[in-house]
Amino acid sequence: MSLTPELLWLAAGLAATGAFAGLIAGLFGIGGGVVMVPALYFAFGLLGYDDGPRMQVAVGTSLAVIVATSLRSVTSHAKRGAVDGQVLRTFIPWIVAGALIGGFVADIVPGRALTALFGVTALLLSAQFFFGRPDWKLADDLPTGPARAGLGGLIGLLSSLMGIGGGVFGVTMMTLCGRSIHKAVGTAAGFGVAIGVPGALGFILWGWNEAGRPPLSLGYVNMLGFAILAASAFFLAPVGASLAHKLPAATLKRLFAIGLTVTAISLIREAWVGG
Repeated sequence: MSLTPELLWLAAGLAATGAFAGLIAGLFGIGGGVVMVPALYFAFGLLGYDDGPRMQVAVGTSLAVIVATSLRSVTSHAKRGAVDGQVLRTFIPWIVAGALIGGFVADIVPGRALTALFGVTALLLSAQFFFGRPDWKLADDLPTGPARAGLGGLIGLLSSLMGIGGGVFGVTMMTLCGRSIHKAVGTAAGFGVAIGVPGALGFILWGWNEAGRPPLSLGYVNMLGFAILAASAFFLAPVGASLAHKLPAATLKRLFAIGLTVTAISLIREAWVGG
């Protein structure tokens, strides 16, 4: 792959995307996948990989990057005492199991179905970001026993399928169950590591011999995209974590929700028309 002007612009765009994803990961504890997956999906399309498994590669690459962003984010939050170790210890085994299953399911699900899943879920998440209130509660504490196992497995499965950190679902779950937003963001950042490692390994394994992947791909993980996104996102996650503890996030959440809505509609249209 030669360094054409188009690829140089792509690299610059991915670096900017990675920086924004790092900020989002630290600020909201969501791993940055909601930004990276659409960026990679459309970037691979612009490079001419419309007929290959570009959504699978976008998801797999995002999962690999999430390992770096989540590690950086959860470390920063832990220094501020905002990580609940007991929640991580009891949820992580089930999250890992769900993430491994997600890699297998993604290999057999058509790319258009994955695109639609991401688009619809992103649309629902944008509504939660825009209209959600921090005082909404469904329970006074997190579920235990089989309910915790099932919920952890579902978070791992859906997050792996979509290439996002578990914070998207983890923050919502924890705040609805009575945990503070800062504790929820810090703890859910740790979910991203539990999802990213087995999820990325599964996407590498199941996509190893798949045809039509972009160059420099290991299975469904594109190493060029990983290197650019991880390098730029890694250094911005602590900045986002710092902002999460200093700034009111309501306005930022609404602006992010608007951008996520536009992205979601674009992906749903792509899945509908078969783009």
